[in-house]
Amino acid sequence: MASRRMIGSLFNVPKLGVLKPCEKRMVRSKIGCYRLNGRRTLNVERERALKELKSLIDRVAALEEDHRKDLSRAVSDRENLAAEARRLNVEVQKVMHALSVQREHGKALQSMLGQYEERIRSMENSKLWRLRKQYYRMRALLRTSSDTSRRSMRWLKRATFFVSRQGRTILRKFFAKVFKALYLWTEIRPVRIVVGEAHDRPDLFQVNGDPYHQYMARHFARDSDLREYREDALAFTFRPLISIVMPVFDPPVAFLEAAIRSVVDQAYEHWELCIADDRSTDPDVRKCLERWMKEDTRIKVIFRKENGHICRASNSALELASGEFVALMDHDDLLTPDALYHIVKRLQLHPTLDVLYTDEDKVDEQGKHSDPHFKPQWCPDHLLSRNYFGHLVVLRAALIKEVGGFRPGFEGSQDYDLLLRCTERTQGIVRIPRVLYHWRIHAGSAAHGEDVKPYAYDAARKALTEALERRGEPGEVSFLDGFRGYGIRFTSPLRGKVSIIIPTKDQAQVLRTCLTSIFALTDHPDFEVLVVSNNSKEKELFELLAEMKSAHPGRFDWIAHDVPFNFSELMNTGSKHTSGEQVLFLNNDTEVLHADWLRAMHEWSQRPSIGAVGVKLLYHNDSIQHAGVVIGLGGVAGHTFVGTHRDGPGYFNYVNTINNNSAVTAACMMVERAKLERIGGWDQDFTVEYNDVDLCLRLRESGVNNVYLPHVTLYHYESLTRGHPHMTRESYERHLREVGLFKARWKGYIDDDPCYNPNLSRGVHDWQFAV
Repeated sequence: MASRRMIGSLFNVPKLGVLKPCEKRMVRSKIGCYRLNGRRTLNVERERALKELKSLIDRVAALEEDHRKDLSRAVSDRENLAAEARRLNVEVQKVMHALSVQREHGKALQSMLGQYEERIRSMENSKLWRLRKQYYRMRALLRTSSDTSRRSMRWLKRATFFVSRQGRTILRKFFAKVFKALYLWTEIRPVRIVVGEAHDRPDLFQVNGDPYHQYMARHFARDSDLREYREDALAFTFRPLISIVMPVFDPPVAFLEAAIRSVVDQAYEHWELCIADDRSTDPDVRKCLERWMKEDTRIKVIFRKENGHICRASNSALELASGEFVALMDHDDLLTPDALYHIVKRLQLHPTLDVLYTDEDKVDEQGKHSDPHFKPQWCPDHLLSRNYFGHLVVLRAALIKEVGGFRPGFEGSQDYDLLLRCTERTQGIVRIPRVLYHWRIHAGSAAHGEDVKPYAYDAARKALTEALERRGEPGEVSFLDGFRGYGIRFTSPLRGKVSIIIPTKDQAQVLRTCLTSIFALTDHPDFEVLVVSNNSKEKELFELLAEMKSAHPGRFDWIAHDVPFNFSELMNTGSKHTSGEQVLFLNNDTEVLHADWLRAMHEWSQRPSIGAVGVKLLYHNDSIQHAGVVIGLGGVAGHTFVGTHRDGPGYFNYVNTINNNSAVTAACMMVERAKLERIGGWDQDFTVEYNDVDLCLRLRESGVNNVYLPHVTLYHYESLTRGHPHMTRESYERHLREVGLFKARWKGYIDDDPCYNPNLSRGVHDWQFAV
């Protein structure tokens, strides 16, 4: 009854004892509606609650993400602050070192000033000074006499000066320079490649004062040369088919026409041109290719149905190739008409070669030639700093197939990636020192500038990183400024100790600068320093040695080797008194500039393929003193880029890229002890000059490569201890003897340094055209 009363009150039902059937139906209907509305209300409330819960979850997730980012930033800030603290600590050490050097320099100047003052007082009190006064009185009397007396006095003064010690020194220096200049002038010979009739092709070889155009006029093939090459090619006993692979995508049609024409005009005619059009959008490109297919059956073309970019297009062109060798060519560049002739001519002598590359230049839209790149012979470590092979490159087809052709994902540096993989599989690699390829400069080409295809540099870094991993020498690859190459820092653990050997004779202040910079800056975990004193007499030097031995126990020592100066003997003696697996030979007049210099050299020196490791040395004005040695430069051997700015770039940025050089200077040179002992150490017949160059060449002949590292820099104040090597008659005779010995032993390198190029000058100026 209570429930009925409640229902009646809810639905306004009259209070009747018994409900009528119609009223019961109405009550049931209202109860049903109430339940339905209740469910709807509950669903709405539930959905609202779910939305609020989801919102809360999202807010919590956002807060967690913000917290994670804040934490990450805090960690990064902490690392940056730690790095900045380390940098500031290094800077403080540098400043403290500089202050110490300046303080010592000030003390030395103060001491010298006191000595000079004492000498002046002594001179003023001497009999010579009184005689000087009498001399001036007599000269004053003579000046009052006739003109003849004055002229006689002048000649007497001159004669007296030149027989004095100072005058004899000046005359000796003057004649030493004159005789050396005459010696170099008579020794230097021009190097030629091709000399033909000067008027065969006046349209191409108009000499206009540009040194390279002068070079072209003398060295590029003439029509008469090409006629001779065609006849010679017919007589070749080895006539391989050369497949020229050319991927094509929307080139300017005029440049494409010229590229194909340069292939058709080859003096060596056993070739095929394999073109893959990567779905060009310009219909004239297709018309051009179809026309050439009809005109010459040696031209094969595949028209791809979809654009796959240059790697896939190059592989499509490779599928057309049936030749034993493959030449790589871009769709807008030019071959010289004698390009394939010289490739096959070299193969006549060495048919087992797998990789051949040539010199090249650039040609603009008006046909003007510039920027010739005269390349070194095979330099494996230089290839790790950039693709110096460039164009023209010819590879054995079987080798390309063996490494898997071009790899998608390396667009823009696909050739570089291919070469890195191919050169890992063969040592049959040779350079042909002739310009046989013209790289087109126009707005859409990579020759126009580094920023045209920036993605190419990322691809190259990826290719280098993978190459290092494949070779079991992992490392970090960095960009050089302006995309001019790549820096390599190996990450394998450093093995063993480094022994630093420094020869000296007196010059305590010079040596102090060197030693202080080493111990203040060097972050290498395991090194020792040995100073080899040769005939030192100054008290200050021995005080410095005792001070250093006390300050750095277990890391510093010195020995006396008092024999007539022989640099090679001093280095051999120092090596015997040290125990490090790596040996660093360092001049006493050098100064370390950054903390990781020794680590960077050690990374390279411990590699099995490396002999001597050299670095960039600077004069005090930040110009270059050493950036590698060229054999034959100046008639014997010489440093490159001397006097140029420390950042170069020099010829094709050689100043700032890792290079294989035939030799580097021992002013700062590291060699693994086992490799040094294998060649018998330093040759003591070279007492002063060319001993380091001889050592490097013997290392090279033993099967390892010498390397120049541009990212390691030191100051080298050069020969502050010993002075000029040609100052006396005895020293000049010794110089001639050592030059003669070097020339007799290394004539082949003098005639053609494999890390240089015969088209470049070997006179007093390096890296210029040998016109």
